[in-house]
Order: sequence, then C-alpha cells, then structure tokens
Amino acid sequence: MAVADLGVSRQVERAGAFTAASIRTLGRLLELTCTAFAYLIRDVVTGKFSWREMYAQTTFFAGVSAVPAALVAIPFGVIVSVQIGSLTQQIGASSMAGAASALGILRQGAPVAAALLIGGAVGSAIAADLGARTVREEIDALRTMGIDPARRIIAPRMLAVIVVAPLICIEIIAMGVATGYFINVAFQGGAAGSYIGSFGQFAGLTDLWAAIFKAELFGIVVVAIAAHRGLEAKGGPRGVADAVNAAVVLSVVSSFVLNLVVTQIMSMFVDTKVG
Repeated sequence: MAVADLGVSRQVERAGAFTAASIRTLGRLLELTCTAFAYLIRDVVTGKFSWREMYAQTTFFAGVSAVPAALVAIPFGVIVSVQIGSLTQQIGASSMAGAASALGILRQGAPVAAALLIGGAVGSAIAADLGARTVREEIDALRTMGIDPARRIIAPRMLAVIVVAPLICIEIIAMGVATGYFINVAFQGGAAGSYIGSFGQFAGLTDLWAAIFKAELFGIVVVAIAAHRGLEAKGGPRGVADAVNAAVVLSVVSSFVLNLVVTQIMSMFVDTKVG
C-alpha cells in the first residue's frame, strides 16, 4: 500500500508540475503579446515605428503565402462543390448548391485554410528566424544594448500579419467560390444565375467581416506563438527545429480551438441571414 501511495503521489506531483509549467508558459506568451501590441500602438502614434521592417515582412509573408493559398483554394473549392452539388441533386435542391458550397467556404473554409497557411508558412519562418537569433545570442545582445525584441522584431511582424491575413483569406474565398461556380456550372448542370443568386440571398457582409476577423485573430495568434517559441529556443540547431515544429503545431491547434469558440459566440449573438 505504501509503494502504491508513493507512486500515486509522484504522479500527482508530476501532473501539478506540468500544469504549473504550462500556466507559466501561457503567462509569458500573453505578456510577450501584450508588450508587442503596446509597443506597436505607441510607436505608430509617436512616429517611431519601424515601417521599413514592417514593409519587408509584409512582402515576405505575402510572397510565401499567396501561391500556396491559391493552390489550396482550388482543390478545396472542387471538393466542396462536388460533395455539396451531389447532395443537393439527390434531395432536389440543385438551386441551393451555390448557397451551401459558397457559404461553407466563406464562413469556415477560408479562415481555417488561412490559419493553416499562415501557421505553416509564416509561423515556421518567424520561429526559425528568432530561434536562430536566440541560439546565436543575438537576442541577448539586443537586450544588452537596451533594445527590447518585442519592439524591434515582433511588433513589425504583428502589423505585417494584420495586413496580410485578410488578403490571404479574401484570396481563398475568391478562388474557392470561383472554382465551385465553375464545377457546378460546367460539370454538374447547375445554372449560373441560380448559383450566384442563392449565394447572394444567404451571404452578407457580416459573413465576410466575420471571416476576415477570424483570419486576423488566427494570424496574431500564429505570430505570438511563433515568436514566443523562437525566443525560448535552446540547444543549437536541434532546438531551433524543435521550436519551429512546436510553433506550427501549437498555432494550428490554437487556431482551430479559437475558430470553434468564435463560431459558437457568433451563432449565439449574430443573426444569420436566411434569404
């Protein structure tokens, strides 16, 4: 009995230590995010913001995300259109194919796809960059000179992703809806007017703004997690690789959880247009 009790107590201690470490990590992440936003707002207001760095990061983020976004949106639109078109034909509601498939892309597909792209392309790049700087002690050198990395490095990337995320989301929406339209009209015998008309009846600006808001939120989460993991990288190249892997996985999982929460909140407080 004594040995069993000792084993249980050790398991409890390990669980408690893991929980405490997770809470401390979350606290450091929130502190880093709030600090970066505070610097961002203050520097923009006072005219001290590093616009050159922000512009460089914006062009880089857009460059690594634009083409993958199109390549993801096209097959995604094909899959959604084929499945929804087949279902609507079976139940005799072919005229609603546009509303069902396009709304699926607009409300859920595009923000989630944007989160995956930003997490995989942008998040990995940020984590690798900051991780490499951390293991080379460049971050420590900045702190020694009185330069906060949250101000010099993270804040410009925050603003850059705020600019790029909605553009990626809109690109995915446009490509996905256009692909669904083409598949429905060219291969499923759908009418062009009914596809566009049903989509226009059920979709509104609220859905577009909600998708953009989700993309913005996911982008900020990705940058915050990637920067945090990069700044805490240890152990040389292996530590950088571990930081990149953790940043991508955590940012994608966090984006999915946030998508669930935001969708549920919107379904409770935002009226859905039903034609």
